[in-house]
Amino acid sequence: MLDASDAGARFRFPAPAPDPEAEALRAEVRGFLQAERTAGGFTPRADCWVSAADPAFSEKLGARGWLGLTWPTEYGGGGRPPLHRHAVTEELLAAGAPVAAHWVADRQSGGHILKFGTEAQKREILPRIAAGTCFFAIGMSEPQAGSDLAAVATKAERVEGGWRLTGRKIWSTGAHISHYMIVLARTSPPEGRNRQAGLSQFLVDLRAPGVSISGIKDLAGVVHFNETLFDGVELPEDALLGEEGGGWAQVTAELAMERSGPERFLTVLALMTATMEALKGRMDARRAAAMGRLMARMSALRRMSRGVAQLLQEGASPEVEAALVKEMGTRFEKEAVAGVREALSGLPREDWPAGLETLLDASVMALPSNSLRGGTTEIMRGIVARRLGMR
Repeated sequence: MLDASDAGARFRFPAPAPDPEAEALRAEVRGFLQAERTAGGFTPRADCWVSAADPAFSEKLGARGWLGLTWPTEYGGGGRPPLHRHAVTEELLAAGAPVAAHWVADRQSGGHILKFGTEAQKREILPRIAAGTCFFAIGMSEPQAGSDLAAVATKAERVEGGWRLTGRKIWSTGAHISHYMIVLARTSPPEGRNRQAGLSQFLVDLRAPGVSISGIKDLAGVVHFNETLFDGVELPEDALLGEEGGGWAQVTAELAMERSGPERFLTVLALMTATMEALKGRMDARRAAAMGRLMARMSALRRMSRGVAQLLQEGASPEVEAALVKEMGTRFEKEAVAGVREALSGLPREDWPAGLETLLDASVMALPSNSLRGGTTEIMRGIVARRLGMR
């Protein structure tokens, strides 16, 4: 049996050193967001990185050089370390800013093209992402596969001059406003029981003939999830990203970027901030305990997320640490909504500040999808268990 010290030694969450440049950037972003909100540029939203898309706002961020921060300057990036991007991301989420349009492209797709794309793709696509004018969706999950990516049925077959893509993807957030999708597809049969073999990734233009996108309404009746159908889509040879058959290793590395960010637990910070505002002058021991527990949990998760950013900065591939952040962040989001409700109990709604009820309702509506996107809780626990040597 593993003891606590043994288990703890199997995960790395290094503490980043103080960085005055990162904090100066944070202050600049915070000042911009305060000015935008004061001017009526946006209203804080819960779950803003999924359900609050504003292409014009994304373009404002791009004009200030805050997208593609870690990419080389020759491709329109900022040439900054991952922890600088982490600081910008935290401020955007804390403010509840409408960042959903560019989120996937900036967080993971651009970096994937930087690593696996052709020189022409890098020079044509990356500067547009950094400018906040080119958006991406994720093409991983499928109706019958869910988080079991090795079970994908979408196929890419070689044809003269390239590939033919057939299949469908689901939960493709933002596909209806996106320009591209990176699609995981099967290019050859599994090798025996190894279903992870024979998978490849493709860069797909969502305007191509044979692509159709259908919106999926969430509990609030809002469309940001989609189902995307590929009906014999003709792709050029260079649509293949990376190596044929190397899709599993590539998508696993990509998921480390998707799962470890502060969006896995800061989506409820706008709600918590509004709640603290409502409790001014009304804070008793019960309410203080409820909010204190949440702030302590959030502080620990932030420390872990920054540790993953430090590992990425060191050139590591912290897939398991990212899965742990995602699993704990998903549980925290549920606990945060329950904790806010506990703290607000007994306070008449007419005494709530403007916008608090909307934030609470939106947070409740988002809870069912929180445990699915980026991989289910069970999948995350399986990844962590394998690191611990468990079955």
